[in-house]
Order: sequence, then structure tokens, then C-alpha cells
Amino acid sequence: MKLFLDNDTDVIMDFDYEMTARLVIEAVLNEEKCPYDVEVNLLLTDDLGIRQFNKDMRGIDKATDVLSFPNLEFDKEGEYILPESESDYLDPETGLVILGDIVISLDRVQSQAMEYGHSTLREYAFLIAHSMLHLSGYDHMTEDEALIMENKQEAVLTGLGIIRQ
Repeated sequence: MKLFLDNDTDVIMDFDYEMTARLVIEAVLNEEKCPYDVEVNLLLTDDLGIRQFNKDMRGIDKATDVLSFPNLEFDKEGEYILPESESDYLDPETGLVILGDIVISLDRVQSQAMEYGHSTLREYAFLIAHSMLHLSGYDHMTEDEALIMENKQEAVLTGLGIIRQ
């Protein structure tokens, strides 16, 4: 797995952003039995930055905690199948499957950690796990879908020892 991380904020937290992202991303990929070597792009921004992305990409003019932009289309959640025209899905330099992009507001990581009464590490890891499931074809439009995602997120974070404190 290759991670491209870009941090365009001055926010400083007491954990390593890149190491945590790698651990969570790899745990989700392992849990989902992803058969490919993949690359993921992660942008860390603030509320103003994510609001602009949300407006530009989704037409929603408000800040949010995380945005996910999957590169693959899934017929079934977690079923990684490249289409025949796979060149659109591969990085020509590395040959890795481009899974997608994640954008996280570190402002929201801080505020939601306080709101939910857990650490910023837990909130950051949760948002990455959540977004990785979106990049793996999952959604939470129905109660059943939301429950599946919640259980998978919790399993990954518990497996990594990143629990609510």
C-alpha cells in the first residue's frame, strides 16, 4: 500500500498522522481482503478547506468531517474487481490500483473528539476507517448499511487497540 499524505494545516496533534493512517488503511484492506496493491491519497485540511471541497465536488456549501472519493466502482461492497479498461484505475508509474482520495478536516477531528469524549487519535482513526470503507464500496444510506459500516469500523479500530477512552 502506498499512501500519499498532504497536510495543508498548522494543526498539531499528539500522534503521527501518517503512521496512524497507514495502520488503519492496511487494517481495512486486510479485513476486506483487498487483492490489489493500492495507493490512497489523503489530504488533511481545516474546516474552510473541506468546505470548499464539499462545495466544489458535491455542491454542498458547508464543512464536514471527512470526504471520500472512490476511484473504483463496486457492484458489491468489498468486491474489488478491476474493469477491463483497467488503465484508468492504475498509476502508470507504480502499477498500483488507485483506490481513491480521502479529505479530513483536522478542525473536526478536534471538535468531534471533544464532543464524543474520546481522543483525537480515536477520532482521526475512525474517520480514516470510515472513509476506507467508502473507498471499498460501502455506504450508509440505510440503517442496515450503516450498521454494517459501524461494525466493520469498530472491528478494525478494536483490532488496532484504538478504543474509546
